[in-house]
Amino acid sequence: MLKIRNIYTLLNQKSSINIHRQLSHATDEVNRQNELFYLEQKRQRENVGRIEKIEIQYEGVPENATLVMNKNISTPYDCARHINETISKRSAVALLNGDTLWHMHKPLPDSCKLELLHFKIDQPIGVNKAFWRTCSFLLGALAKQTFKDNVEVILHSFPSPNVRSGSFIYDLQLSLNDWKPTNSELKVLSIELIKFCQQSHVIETLDVSQDFAFTLFKENKHKTQQIPDIAAHNNGKITLFKVGKHVDISKGPMIANTDQIGRISVTNVIKLVSDIPGNPLYRFQGVALPSSIVLNHFAYGLIEERAKKLNSARIPTQHGFNSDDNSFVAQMNV
Repeated sequence: MLKIRNIYTLLNQKSSINIHRQLSHATDEVNRQNELFYLEQKRQRENVGRIEKIEIQYEGVPENATLVMNKNISTPYDCARHINETISKRSAVALLNGDTLWHMHKPLPDSCKLELLHFKIDQPIGVNKAFWRTCSFLLGALAKQTFKDNVEVILHSFPSPNVRSGSFIYDLQLSLNDWKPTNSELKVLSIELIKFCQQSHVIETLDVSQDFAFTLFKENKHKTQQIPDIAAHNNGKITLFKVGKHVDISKGPMIANTDQIGRISVTNVIKLVSDIPGNPLYRFQGVALPSSIVLNHFAYGLIEERAKKLNSARIPTQHGFNSDDNSFVAQMNV
């Protein structure tokens, strides 16, 4: 059976077994990354200096409005809260000046036209990609927090969101030689992911320097290899996202909160053939629906079955990445 931290009884059993989690190097690394993220976030906020006002031209329901906000401090989510609670809860991503998708919790750098997008708009392509990207990000968080400490987990990357592929994915290395998860183990992983999403984690973002990113990910050989290429195509910056205690790299944007995810399943974990040295590379695959989208059990089951098939995204190698974290930008500007 899969060696995870909390093994929940499946099927008809009601009791659960909680395995004691001891502090380990992996746990210390998570705490170190969280502390660094918090300190850098605090430093950037304090360095804003004199507060400047900007005008945000909101366009949308219940009516258009002009909001006076704080430059490099106020976020689209702050703007949404000025409108009403329903708007703030349902808004997944923002659209600036009609052409730039923007994370809901990322400070606004200047005056702009603002639209707040949700999952039921007429043209939801950008929102769907942000949703799919977020779900891949969460698979990485799941892998890092679920396995027991004697299983080494090294995150590699996740590709640009492709909803038509039928599944969102994350590729990572595990110190398990030939793991083929049972249906019960996949159900355990799904339960863990559902529980995590139900905790309503705000998804934060932060642009940092290349040097800071190297320090943050010094324990991950894949991330440190990817960072220079990412920074070269992003004005020297690395965009981080944080959910709970998990920090990762992605160009974003992502959705605002994990409570915007409704049904979510880990459908398969497939061992890949790759020339990357070290532990075997595994592809975690899943499928999900926004909380605002209702689908009957039978239809959702068909989607889950399709998501079990190996996702056709390019398999990472020593010499290239098919990654949403901006590596080899020509491949991922989708």
